[in-house]
Amino acid sequence: MQRLYDFLRRHPMWVDGFWAVVLLGISVLGGAAGERIGPWAAVLPVTLLLSLVVALRRRMPEKMLLLAAAVGVVQLVTDVAILPADFAMLVIVYTVAVEGARWASRFALVAGLCAAPLAQLRWSNEQTGVAGDIALAVLQTVPFALAWVLGDSIRTRRAYFAQLEERAARLEKEREAQSKVAVAAERARIARELHDVVAHNVSVMVVQADGAAYVLDAAPDQAKKALETISSTGRQALAEMRRLLGVLRTGEHQEAGEYVPQPDVQQIEDLVEQCRTSGLPVDFKVEGTARPLPSGVELTAYRIVQEALTNTRKHGGPNAGASVRLVYFDDGLGLLVEDDGKGAPHELYEEGGFDGQGHGLIGMRERVGMVGGTLDAGPRPGGGFRISALLPLKPAH
Repeated sequence: MQRLYDFLRRHPMWVDGFWAVVLLGISVLGGAAGERIGPWAAVLPVTLLLSLVVALRRRMPEKMLLLAAAVGVVQLVTDVAILPADFAMLVIVYTVAVEGARWASRFALVAGLCAAPLAQLRWSNEQTGVAGDIALAVLQTVPFALAWVLGDSIRTRRAYFAQLEERAARLEKEREAQSKVAVAAERARIARELHDVVAHNVSVMVVQADGAAYVLDAAPDQAKKALETISSTGRQALAEMRRLLGVLRTGEHQEAGEYVPQPDVQQIEDLVEQCRTSGLPVDFKVEGTARPLPSGVELTAYRIVQEALTNTRKHGGPNAGASVRLVYFDDGLGLLVEDDGKGAPHELYEEGGFDGQGHGLIGMRERVGMVGGTLDAGPRPGGGFRISALLPLKPAH
């Protein structure tokens, strides 16, 4: 039965054709066996055309509606009384209400409501009287009204389900787009983190290695201290890179203690001390009352200071010095990092960054923008560079 049902759903024209043949047979047999219903020269064409209406109602609903209306007019004119084939008019009213054009649906409703009164006027029963004719007309109009209401309700229901399906498909596409955006944002974040980790720690290791090679023979103790700094810096870089790369791993269970925590404002002092050890004099001050900050703000502050000091070491030239100021406001955290280096070419600032490709300053602006802050960076009068940032406690909406 299920296979038969599926077959019939895939071939609705066959179903309509079958019922058209049945309707044609009943009409012909009923007309032949019953009383005279009109001239056969008109009865047979009317019956054939109404059967055709049923057969083609789904393929051409509007045209079949007009055909049924025309056949009804022919019946009135040629005095062909009501036939079993007139059931096709009820079927086409329902069909047009379900899937026809709006004008056709309204026309079907009007035609259906007028069909019964016109037929009652044309073939009135003298025995029932006027009141009886009116009652019969109303009674015969009800099926047409019900057929149209049922069809229109199914049309509305189908439109509602189609809208739900369209909305579900649109939401699915939006979820996919948001997932892609989230993946891209996460990749960009990891790229910024790796840039900060590698740029800072490798530059410290290079400076210490150069210093160790320079004083290896004259001052072995200083060379040993430089090598220890290289070792500790390398371990720190490996720990941070392990934490970042752990984000990219899937399906692996890593123990929580294997990754170091995200850097925060408290570690800026350690960062400054590390720079001092590597030979860069840094003046560090904290103003205002220190208090806990959102993790995103703390990480952004740490990375800005790290990037600024790294570029001072790389581009500041010999004898460069830097200063770092942290200011706690009621509604945010202020950062001011300055250096007096004279070795950085002016073209780097015009390119928008410090590392020769413009990634340093761009990365800073992206970080600050993510927490809703503002960043001001540029050369200082007389040489050096200045970076000023304001990080709000709550992101701007």
